[in-house]
Amino acid sequence: MADVGRGPLGLDTAIFIYFIEEHPEFLRLIAPLFAAVAGARLEAVTSAVTLLETLVVPYRAGDAQLAERYETVLTRSRGVRLVDLDRPLLRSAAQLRAATSVKTPDALQLAAALRARCTAYLTNDRELPPIPGLRVLQLRDYVRSG
Repeated sequence: MADVGRGPLGLDTAIFIYFIEEHPEFLRLIAPLFAAVAGARLEAVTSAVTLLETLVVPYRAGDAQLAERYETVLTRSRGVRLVDLDRPLLRSAAQLRAATSVKTPDALQLAAALRARCTAYLTNDRELPPIPGLRVLQLRDYVRSG
């Protein structure tokens, strides 16, 4: 996955889920990314939407330990930047939705990546349209080529 670039890398919610829950198909691909983040060789960026989305299933299942793992990784990990949902970000996300019809959570994630000057955004969401100034990378494509 050398084409993620050198600058901050935007990460979709699913990427954190795959890492924390050790997804058998994707962990081998993303573990080196998270090692680079932990080693300060790469910055990972995601919006606060990721915190919301990752906590739903653990809360529903009553799994406080898993919820705490998500919150710790997202809010206290070196190299992980959680972008807050402030008014300027909401405006940027609305502009993205208006221009591309992308869903609201995706617009928030993409707007956060753009705000953080990410050059690439890693996801498994095939429905994301091309975004000017941001390379949208599909994790599944690396499973096939890796």
